[in-house]
Amino acid sequence: MITEILTADQLKKEAPVFGQLSFNDHEQVVFCQDKDTGLKAIIGVHNTVLGPALGGTRMYDYKTEWDALNDVLRLSRGMTYKSAITGLNLGGGKAVIIGDPKKLKTPELMKRFGKFVHTLGGKYYTAEDVGMETSDMDTVREVTPYVTGISESKGGAGNPSPVTAYGVYMGMKATAKYTYGKDDLAGKRIIVQGIGHVGEELVRLASEEGAKVIISDINEERLEAVSTKYGAEIYRGNDLYSEVADIYAPCALGATINDETINKLQVKIVAGAANNQLANENIHGALLQEKGIVYAPDFLINAGGIINVYAEIAGYGRDQIMTKTENIYNTTLEILAKAEETNVSTHVAALTIAEERIATRKKETLGE
Repeated sequence: MITEILTADQLKKEAPVFGQLSFNDHEQVVFCQDKDTGLKAIIGVHNTVLGPALGGTRMYDYKTEWDALNDVLRLSRGMTYKSAITGLNLGGGKAVIIGDPKKLKTPELMKRFGKFVHTLGGKYYTAEDVGMETSDMDTVREVTPYVTGISESKGGAGNPSPVTAYGVYMGMKATAKYTYGKDDLAGKRIIVQGIGHVGEELVRLASEEGAKVIISDINEERLEAVSTKYGAEIYRGNDLYSEVADIYAPCALGATINDETINKLQVKIVAGAANNQLANENIHGALLQEKGIVYAPDFLINAGGIINVYAEIAGYGRDQIMTKTENIYNTTLEILAKAEETNVSTHVAALTIAEERIATRKKETLGE
């Protein structure tokens, strides 16, 4: 008998969703399409044991629909652990809209997407993410209450980006404390890759503390503007990952810690805002540990944004938002200590704590 060896693309076609490597016991995956507006979206609900799934909507011009599916599966899973490790009563969900937001995004498309969100009846709350603005969430709010991160003028918590950046900053200072014995970033050489809303705010915070910040982005105009504004150095080389520095802060898209880059890294710390920074969380988390690079788990230190938008559901104010976000510093130190004590990667240490909280709640719910 001849056994056919299938290519990776063929395997995807044979097992379109449940066979995806990123599928991790997701509760629900919803494919949304509307011909009139051109909407093509996927909503991933990973886990709702701790509460309704909450996660932003990312609009991005994916190369393939498989890439979009993989992204929403990984991102929604990450949101589950982000909420769990931060102590929020939320599950994990995420949505992606396929297409260039500069060309395809319209109020009509956002409203149609909002109607799809509404059909889930509160199982999933959406929010702002890459390719989205607070005003887009205001538009979605016109057709469904299951949206967070709306304008403060409309009773919401507003743009979550500054709070996300503050949480990353707290996590970065905690890793500095663990690595260098003090959390002062003055004089530290920090590479910030990606200077969108979150990245720029992180540049501001680090620069104001006296750090030497090097910035990298595909948008040359933003690079010049941010450099002028905060005195940051623009990276002009051709191999960012080989640049000698103290801290590497990935703040663009994920998977920048991979087989190609990990051996190039010349830093002591990786602490940034991007989701899913490890291309393979098991392999690359361990490789960072072996190389002696301290990794601040992304789903922990970038949790400021979800803390911010959760305030709209939980009903707490600005002071509590900032207090909870500042506590990322303490949680990061706890994770780093646990990883050292148990001799596992920091990613595994954080994941273990998050999964334990979910398992405990599940037992309580089932009355075991």
